[in-house]
Amino acid sequence: MKPFQLWIGFAALAALGGAVQAQLVPPVQVPPVGGVIGGVGQTGRDVLDTATGAVDDVRTSARDLAGARLRRLEDLVRRNPDLLEMTDLGPAVRGEVVAVDPDSSTISAAEAAGFVRREETRLEGLDIRAVTFQVPRGWSVDRALSRLRRIAPDATFTANHLHGQSGEVAGGGGALTQGSAGPGAIGLIDGGVAAHPALRGPVRQQGFVRGAPWPSAHGTAVASLISGQGSVRGAAPGAPLLVADIFGVDPAGGNAVALVRALGWLAQQRVQVVAVSLVGPANALVARAVAQARARGMFIVAAVGNDGRAAPPAYPASYDGVIAVTGVDARNRPLIEAGRALHLDYAAPGADMAAAGANGRLVPVRGTSYAVPFVAGRLSQHLGRPNPIAALDAEANPRGRGLGRGVICGDCRTPRRRD
Repeated sequence: MKPFQLWIGFAALAALGGAVQAQLVPPVQVPPVGGVIGGVGQTGRDVLDTATGAVDDVRTSARDLAGARLRRLEDLVRRNPDLLEMTDLGPAVRGEVVAVDPDSSTISAAEAAGFVRREETRLEGLDIRAVTFQVPRGWSVDRALSRLRRIAPDATFTANHLHGQSGEVAGGGGALTQGSAGPGAIGLIDGGVAAHPALRGPVRQQGFVRGAPWPSAHGTAVASLISGQGSVRGAAPGAPLLVADIFGVDPAGGNAVALVRALGWLAQQRVQVVAVSLVGPANALVARAVAQARARGMFIVAAVGNDGRAAPPAYPASYDGVIAVTGVDARNRPLIEAGRALHLDYAAPGADMAAAGANGRLVPVRGTSYAVPFVAGRLSQHLGRPNPIAALDAEANPRGRGLGRGVICGDCRTPRRRD
């Protein structure tokens, strides 16, 4: 049994012993709300969350929620055996490992041990060099990492882990919206954004995996909650968006290399606020990219995920300096399926509301994904002040425990309906 499987099991049992005895999830036969990997592996189509709107009627134990998470991750790998494999920390790109800022001696040692250099990525906006190696034939990624850490103990190696969208939304298709976005744009790392009447501001999109940018339901919904106007009220109505699509139509979309390339591109564009409604395991390459982006003044707002308190801490939300966000329902109660991070900064609406659908309509949404754009949008409105975070704190509405410093944009929720 993998270490992360044991961790999930022990954490679930511990959670059952606490005060909270239940978590909300859809029935087992449908994709759980806010899956850690979301629509990855669906060749560019978002998973249909048929339980949205009925999720409050479904209750299960923390152990069941953790088990559903494990089954979902294992199923993802089974459906894409040529591209993905399960590592100790979760799904990753099969047969490859990444060296972070390796020197020449590290590369030579790896090649002498049978590793083949496949690709070198230079992130100009973050001053990072990543070298991807193909592992020796027949080796797992975990075995390869163990070997590399023995032969080059001072170097940094990691798997190319996947990150998933932390909230689902029904619907798909639509035409990609594309244009230009100048200074003051808010960054979004997600799937592509479809054209929608509520998205009237400038949107520029860039792809970082196969088939990207590609219109996605998740990316469209999140974008509308940042800058929507009219039928969807965003936190920063009409704000220009720079969208980095790291999913496209690639079953290995959401991988760490794509995520850091997206961060590098946004850093080059001098974006100051970036919304990341994604969840994955701790990853050395992503951690380095986040630290470099933060050092350059970028504010990164990320979701805590939707796999319950028994799930491992969410990343990138748990990295130092990242603004971690959870979701609340219409009564400002924390979403019972919300995950956790090593710290929590704010809460925002994450349920009982609608967002833009990729089909041009409004769709109901639920998950911590949809809290992130409200915080990112409001933060962008304070960038001209001496201390943007202090200004955001001033508008946070403290409503109780488990909400960080309070609820942001509590009145920004668009009533849930279908049109």
